[in-house]
Amino acid sequence: MKLNKAKGLVAVAAVSLLLSGCSTAGNTTGGTMLDKLGKNEGTLTLLGWPGYAEDGSNDPAVDWVTPFEKQTGCQVTFKSYGTSDEALSLFKTGQYDAIAASGDATLRLIAGGYVQPLNTSLIPSYKDVYSFLKDRAWNTVDGKSYGVPHGYGANLLMYNTDVVKPAPTSWDVVFDKASAYKGKVTAYDSPIYIADAALYLMKHNPELGIKNPYALDTKQLAAATDLLKAQRANIGEYWSDYLKSIQSFETGNSVVGTTWQVIKNSMSAKSHVEAILPSEGATGWSDSWMISSTSKHVNCAYQWLNYIDTPKANAAATEYFGEAPVTQAACDYSSDKNFCASYHAGDEAYAAQIWYWTTPISKCVDGRTDVKCTDYTAWTKAWQDIKG
Repeated sequence: MKLNKAKGLVAVAAVSLLLSGCSTAGNTTGGTMLDKLGKNEGTLTLLGWPGYAEDGSNDPAVDWVTPFEKQTGCQVTFKSYGTSDEALSLFKTGQYDAIAASGDATLRLIAGGYVQPLNTSLIPSYKDVYSFLKDRAWNTVDGKSYGVPHGYGANLLMYNTDVVKPAPTSWDVVFDKASAYKGKVTAYDSPIYIADAALYLMKHNPELGIKNPYALDTKQLAAATDLLKAQRANIGEYWSDYLKSIQSFETGNSVVGTTWQVIKNSMSAKSHVEAILPSEGATGWSDSWMISSTSKHVNCAYQWLNYIDTPKANAAATEYFGEAPVTQAACDYSSDKNFCASYHAGDEAYAAQIWYWTTPISKCVDGRTDVKCTDYTAWTKAWQDIKG
């Protein structure tokens, strides 16, 4: 979710074989579930998206790590990454105790045995997490939970109200009708964006039989690829850095395309933009904190997973990053009293329209057993073909 620009085949080649037969993911746990907590080890190394573990070094006013360290005695070292592929490569080194991963990486981590199943009874704050974020395909396999939610959001449609008329209600303005804005359409730069095309086709071309935008057989992937190749002719720029996306809409270089709520909220009034959840719904993300199967500081890791979902910490982390918190109680601690309303926190009807990023694997996540689905490696190859 985030600065998730594809780097090519290198980062995914190592897990290609695992993904091609991911029916074994539930058996390859890479670790056993912890029965009880022990003494905190005094140190903890975290890997996550920028802004997920702030300790005041970037801004003295932004710090939820220091209170955790004082409370637990676990001294935190945090490293940020820019893409899910980069995250996977870094985490495979075994240098990190826990990772905050998006759904386009979580199943790869589980399939590779890099993360351990969690005993959620040892994570008291988990009980208050919104139920619609629990036990989902991207963080739970064969009934075992491998991650606790951090924050979530939707990939919205943003448009310039002075240029895009009438006001759109559908993703058709970036697909079938994109030629009207040739050179000023923008899209998210990642193989996972193929799911956006698949979602559109699922609603507009039902004969393709797409039931889940992350479960595409060869024919369905080809259809999504063809749609994105047609869109490519109208794209002005793909984005992965949300600050560059803001600038592009501010200058008018982009007038319609994929966005996040935090981008819309960061735009000046003179930009004349609106952001909507289109009639087809949208893709989105729900990030999960996961513990390494080889962690030497598992007690501190469990302490962190519990802490990050406590109301005050979760409010601070998600408001700073720009996504919805995962518990209703967090809304009471936001500095902006409109924060939760703006991000539709806890709105189950809104959340039901989001298809959260899920790693494409050959075992179709839509339940089909008569075909093999295309995996992330195939999606990466297709994305390279789309962009040329």
